[in-house]
Amino acid sequence: MNFIKQYKIPLLFAIASIALYINFGYGLERSDFLKLILFCTYLFYLSYYFIEKVKLNFWLLASLGIVSRLAFIAAIPNLSQDFYRFLWDGRLLLQGVSPYLFTPSSSTALGVTIEQSQQLIEGMGSLNASHFSNYPPINQLFFAIAALFTGKSILGSVVVLRVLIILADVGILYFGKKLLEKLNLPIKNIFWFFLNPFIIIELTGNLHFEGAMLFFFVWALYLLLKGKWFWAAVLIGISVSVKLIPLLFLPLFLKYFISKNTSAPFKTQSSSWATLVKFYSIIGLTVLITFLPFLSSEFIEHFSSTIALWFQNFEFNASVYYLIRWIGFQIVGWNLIETVGKILPVLVLLFVLGIAFFRKNKTPQHLLTEMLFAISFYFLLSTTVHPWYIATPLLLSVFTKYKFPIVWSFMVMLSYSAYGKDGFNENLWLVALEYVLVIGVAVWEMYPFRHQNRFQRY
Repeated sequence: MNFIKQYKIPLLFAIASIALYINFGYGLERSDFLKLILFCTYLFYLSYYFIEKVKLNFWLLASLGIVSRLAFIAAIPNLSQDFYRFLWDGRLLLQGVSPYLFTPSSSTALGVTIEQSQQLIEGMGSLNASHFSNYPPINQLFFAIAALFTGKSILGSVVVLRVLIILADVGILYFGKKLLEKLNLPIKNIFWFFLNPFIIIELTGNLHFEGAMLFFFVWALYLLLKGKWFWAAVLIGISVSVKLIPLLFLPLFLKYFISKNTSAPFKTQSSSWATLVKFYSIIGLTVLITFLPFLSSEFIEHFSSTIALWFQNFEFNASVYYLIRWIGFQIVGWNLIETVGKILPVLVLLFVLGIAFFRKNKTPQHLLTEMLFAISFYFLLSTTVHPWYIATPLLLSVFTKYKFPIVWSFMVMLSYSAYGKDGFNENLWLVALEYVLVIGVAVWEMYPFRHQNRFQRY
């Protein structure tokens, strides 16, 4: 009774929060943008209230995050159709057929039976069904697990995938807390990921596997902090085989391994070029082993061409690219995406190599902050930025002093305004508002610290 009296208001807010998640999961249509953004706004306020205003202990906040996720347990994702492709790939793989060699549209040539195949193809949409799978092997393994246990039920498969994603989030909470303790940063920072409505909705609600990738990656960073670089490399390789994003961070480990500053928290006595080569080799070998069952000339052709679509064909919620596209229309009169899509990744690579060679990256704070800059720059130059992509900069930000990814995790929900009742139509004013605010906050955070230590404690 004393507990209830002491936390009466927080309990009421917690109940309201869970009720909103239930309503979000079971009573919201993607085309109802006004309802969506109002729910998100209130949920973000409640998260801020629990993290910053109420003195709840770690386990109470963790329990709230878990219960909020369980509110979605039997909900069919309502903001994304991608899960239909996940189920298709998993069921295809369980039949012994590589999901990289056939598109769902060509399923009649497979000679195998896929449960509820027509429903899955209709659910994923004609665009998705006409392309080869671009999900790496460990991600495919998760899809196959769902097919193994509930291969005849769409809802059953959704529940299995959701449980896997919730377990990954709990793993992030566990290792994120340990990493924050090692870095001597506030433990509450991890709840800007774990209690963030964006994460709960996009990962648990809509079944995106960024959380699984980030679980392996944050676990790897924790092991690296303890000097266990071999197993850290293995985990980074597994993380890459869930989503390819961690490949972007590999050059940033250069200064860490070759630095003479052995007092830095990440350092081991074996810090050297030789150890760096071993570290990269183990990552590469781990990735190769996971891809090995699928390797063929056809796989390489299909997988690489599908990945290229995200740079040269697809466009959604972009920032710098949309400005370039507008300029292109003014000058030449057509969309320059095919050309620009080849140039922007090169600029990203040059930027990452630049901070790898010319910035410090000798301490955990340096390394994590440069990772945050690298992934943020990558998304600012991307032609396609789906909301769930922001999970990566958001998690990295909790280990730094920068908060602009938290703002981004809210503002990116404005991109759902594109899905109206009359079809897809992006509101470029809302896209501009999103990036003006995010970039503005980022610049504001950086400016006061120009001549100070950027990696000081909060």
